[in-house]
Amino acid sequence: MKLRSIEHMPELDGKRVLVRVDHNVEFDQNGRLKDDRKIRLTIPTLEYLVDRGAKLVLMTHVGRPKGKIMENLRTAPIAAHLKSLSPKLKDCTYLENVRFDPGEEGNDSAYVRELAKHGEYFVNEAFPSLHTYEEASTCGVARLLPSFAGYNLLEEVAKLSQVISDPRRPLLLLMSGAKMETKISVIRRFLDIADDILLGGCIANTFIAARGFDIGGSKYEIDAIELAQELMLEAGKEEKADIHIPRDAVVASAASEDAVKLDLPLEDIEGDMKIFDIGAVTVKRYTDQIAKAGTIIWNGPMGLYEFNRFSHASKRIAEAVSAATKKGAFSVIGGGDTLDFHTHYDYPLDSYSFVSSGGGAMLEFLSSAKPLPALVPMVEGEAVIAR
Repeated sequence: MKLRSIEHMPELDGKRVLVRVDHNVEFDQNGRLKDDRKIRLTIPTLEYLVDRGAKLVLMTHVGRPKGKIMENLRTAPIAAHLKSLSPKLKDCTYLENVRFDPGEEGNDSAYVRELAKHGEYFVNEAFPSLHTYEEASTCGVARLLPSFAGYNLLEEVAKLSQVISDPRRPLLLLMSGAKMETKISVIRRFLDIADDILLGGCIANTFIAARGFDIGGSKYEIDAIELAQELMLEAGKEEKADIHIPRDAVVASAASEDAVKLDLPLEDIEGDMKIFDIGAVTVKRYTDQIAKAGTIIWNGPMGLYEFNRFSHASKRIAEAVSAATKKGAFSVIGGGDTLDFHTHYDYPLDSYSFVSSGGGAMLEFLSSAKPLPALVPMVEGEAVIAR
């Protein structure tokens, strides 16, 4: 899939260009920005457009206001921070949070037309905001204005497409997280694409329970037991990826830095024990698999990494993926918790081949056999709407 790049845009001197960015960032209680990586990723595209004489109008969503105005989710402080990072962008216009309008998530045609009035061309530089469902600022506007892809979006599509269409083998998917529903479509698709799927976190707990083990008081999804069993049966078929679940786990009675923890085989877990990390035997199995991989996709820390006592496995996985990358493996990591883990423990992101800016969007892109709706209007060969 090739997208029309911003470098394919016609003369821009004096033209209004509406740009959808993903500046969905958080501020702490003192008004300080927690992490501006998403903002910085968009600057090369924005500066390129300004250098060509474009008048920029930017739009983003912030948080989940669900169609209501919320003072702590306004875009003014984000706009101010962006302009402090790049003097070239001091004159750009920044619209208010698009999700303040209920028409954004409903892709309402009236709201689409209202947004489209701000530009003569549309640029999408908001990979983290791409979904399998349609929104006004990503999909609707792209159908009304000539549409082009920004540099970061182009790189995301190229790198993630590579692991699907032309991966170095073996292809390994390392998946963790709290909810099956956000990861299940990726696991399903990668049963046909990957060689190995390694599970951790609450997802692994559900699979462990589906195997018939007692997981004590651990968090898992009882409604997804049958689904996990179905996936494991599917993985047992020839030509399907192998699903690996933990054989041991780090348990404690509570999530605390002071908690007494034990590393136990699955069959020894009982009572009020709660699984907070994968165990040493499983870490060794997983890192051995990682060392042999040609392509590695990692989404989600292995345990409750916020507590140092339960961060051991995630640290060893990070080190293993980094080491494999140095030896020639192509590694892709993504997801908010995955990046937060690296920040929390000061693990460098530049030790991987590619770091995706989107968590959910990365998973939706990888799980979908069809282009995501927001990408379709920018595909080369699709008609460019004349103004």
